[in-house]
Amino acid sequence: MKKVIFPKNIEQGAKIALISPAGMVTEDQLQKGMALIREKGFEPVVGKYIFTKYNHGYNYAGTEKERISDLNWALNDDEISAIWASRGGYGSQHLLQHLKFSKFKKYPKWYIGYSDNTAIQSYLLKNNFASIHGQTIKTSSFGVSEDSYDLVFDIMQGEKPFYNVEKHLLNKNGSAEGQLVGGNLALIYALLGTPYSFKFKNKILFIEDIGEKFYALDRMLMSLELAGVFRKIKGLIVGGMINMGEEKENKNYEESFDEFACQIISERLKKYDFPVIFGFPNGHIFNNKPLIIGAPVKMEVSDNVMVQF
Repeated sequence: MKKVIFPKNIEQGAKIALISPAGMVTEDQLQKGMALIREKGFEPVVGKYIFTKYNHGYNYAGTEKERISDLNWALNDDEISAIWASRGGYGSQHLLQHLKFSKFKKYPKWYIGYSDNTAIQSYLLKNNFASIHGQTIKTSSFGVSEDSYDLVFDIMQGEKPFYNVEKHLLNKNGSAEGQLVGGNLALIYALLGTPYSFKFKNKILFIEDIGEKFYALDRMLMSLELAGVFRKIKGLIVGGMINMGEEKENKNYEESFDEFACQIISERLKKYDFPVIFGFPNGHIFNNKPLIIGAPVKMEVSDNVMVQF
């Protein structure tokens, strides 16, 4: 296995590209995030098509060609030090066959996002580049904690996160070490069997999701099981499971870990003996603390629950 490449630390004044690889956004939805980037001492630079609207059965942020153009610009422009997705939604898979790494391979940079951005992060890791599974620039309806952003800036400047996690009744005790892979479960599922899927052998897998009916959640878990994923991984970290089943949108960020969704996951894992953490603070939730995809991570699950990079 080739060594994973971590981008160099960004410096004060660095330019951070903002792009929309999937769903559309409006300029007002990014004002707070852009202001925060400036407050932290960096310069936000928006992609040419970031606020484009293209309706084709879904409100995309531009045509596939336009979204690919912005992402390839951000990846390969010498003046850009990091890339931050405006939001997720749907559409990142469209871009995978057209990504260019001509200059990126020589001067890699952090890519930050979650949700649909899992597809891009999987592709980055296939090419041995780490990325940050963290809060997008657009603030979601459930809000976002200050830590969710502050910790992203900390990682980009060289710090490695350490998390103590609240104990969950469904946790499976044990410890494991390995490379962290994963992100949004729907995208992990959608990439199975393609050249862009994560590799799972001896990895620590992270999953989170939003708005899935319980049978759809179980279908995705069954696909992972039938693909042998659970026989290969060394540990599992379960993040936010919000607005699952028939529930309406959840406005209470403290209820971001649907109990029945966690029960379904737990039942599917009964025959496996790797450690499992439920309720990790990452996902479509208020307290969306960043993870480093591709980084070595240690997880310990007992009376104390810990995730350390």
